[in-house]
Amino acid sequence: MNKTLYMLILVFVMALVTYIIRVLPFVLFKSKIKSNFIRSVLYYVPYTVLMAMTFPAIFFVTGNVITSTVGTVVAILSSLSKKSMMVVSAVLSVLAVLATYGILQLA
Repeated sequence: MNKTLYMLILVFVMALVTYIIRVLPFVLFKSKIKSNFIRSVLYYVPYTVLMAMTFPAIFFVTGNVITSTVGTVVAILSSLSKKSMMVVSAVLSVLAVLATYGILQLA
């Protein structure tokens, strides 16, 4: 099979799957959703998808799984203490990653 044709088929399938996922709720739910459970599930779907795409990448972004893991643990623990997002991601996690990287360089 031609490489260009193969890539076009892959792009078409990806577009089709993406379109089906976006249209399916409109087809299934024609009236207003009254169930609080379904409404709450649909409310959290974008956050869940974002996390599913972001979380695995966290462990490979620094090039070292140990420093990434330390940064992730610090972010999770500081988010549990109701700190703001700026404190969680931009300050504490980055400082933890840098400190871990420095410690590993010394060892």
